[in-house]
Amino acid sequence: MHDIKAIRDNPEAFDRGLGRRGMAPLAAELLRLDAQRRDHMQKLQDAQARRNAASKEIGEAMKAGDKARAELLKAEMGSIKDFIASGEQAERDLNQQLDAVLAGIPNIPLDDVPDGKDETGNVEVRRWGDAPQFAYEARQHFDIGEWLGLMDFESAAKIAGARFVVLSGQLARLERALAQFMLDLQTGTNGYTEHYVPFMVNDAAVFGTNQLPKFAEDLFKTTDGRWLIPTAEVSLTNLVRERIIDEKDLPLRLTAYTPCFRAEAGAAGRDTRGMIRQHQFSKVELVSITTPEDSRAELERMTGCAESVLQALGLSYRVMRLCTGDMGFGSRMTYDIEVWLPGQNAFREISSCSVCGDFQARRMDARYKPADGKGTRYVHTLNGSGLAVGRTMVALLENYQNADGTVTIPAVLRPYMGGAEKITRA
Repeated sequence: MHDIKAIRDNPEAFDRGLGRRGMAPLAAELLRLDAQRRDHMQKLQDAQARRNAASKEIGEAMKAGDKARAELLKAEMGSIKDFIASGEQAERDLNQQLDAVLAGIPNIPLDDVPDGKDETGNVEVRRWGDAPQFAYEARQHFDIGEWLGLMDFESAAKIAGARFVVLSGQLARLERALAQFMLDLQTGTNGYTEHYVPFMVNDAAVFGTNQLPKFAEDLFKTTDGRWLIPTAEVSLTNLVRERIIDEKDLPLRLTAYTPCFRAEAGAAGRDTRGMIRQHQFSKVELVSITTPEDSRAELERMTGCAESVLQALGLSYRVMRLCTGDMGFGSRMTYDIEVWLPGQNAFREISSCSVCGDFQARRMDARYKPADGKGTRYVHTLNGSGLAVGRTMVALLENYQNADGTVTIPAVLRPYMGGAEKITRA
């Protein structure tokens, strides 16, 4: 949510930011709605002041025995009360109208975000590791998993439909092992605090992390009006909703391993085979709550924490700074981490780390009390994957595949896999 006062103070900067996202100027329309709202609020305040004054004047007239004046003032008081009664509802309507427009406008990119229309405008920041070389044509993860007899899309389709999978045996254990390893790394080394959070949330929670109202079609909704979380970012970030935190307690660094549910409404025809894009998947999420001064540095730190998982697993990747046309709705800057998939002969996203500024905090009314004790300020929020578990499994299967069809288990995962060194055919 944008700050209308900031737009009022510098409408040109706001429109420039929207222009970088390929949007038409909106400041003039927002300021028109704001002026209408403020004008009505002033009239309402004037009416309330007049009501208070008239009440005193009625008392004075009664004391002076001036019944005629008292009656006139009472008649005036009645019309003022009617105006105030209708005016308070009108004020609520005007506030809701302005808020609804503001809620549908994406965040403004930081100055060092590259301009661009789509993913072709993204900029590579760095690479890590060497891609494995094979003496044969590298197989894709679904061919490997199905040959192993441990990845079953057909049974999943009978149970739930397309974009689901059943993992069994060593692959089911690998899913669990990856999640445990990631949580241990993020909590034990990187300083995040683990949480177990709700997988279903209310309207206010998904509005707070800007999935509503714009992206409702990407979510699954229950029959009682709750939403299945598309990411643990929703639950974790809303832990500071309607709270005031002492500055000394910041930053907060939170993590959770959860299932995630996405309708993939905008992904028709994309990655229809395999585990890359599913309705249900697991992820270890990272969330940070910081002061405005620290949020940009926290983005670099968070991205490094996500990278540390891939480095420990020995998986080659690159970090991309997303351009204005490819960033998410609530982001001010985003780094995508893309892991190398030999079977696809391509880099694919495995983590996305974003700083949102106070965009989400305003929607959640999440603030902190500065150390100097002067008032309160909105916190800054950040979120990232540390990592997407299913896509990490995809990367492991393709990068650690062997000519005989088995898959070597990276050394750091073997303690979580009962000491096994390879995944073999069932």
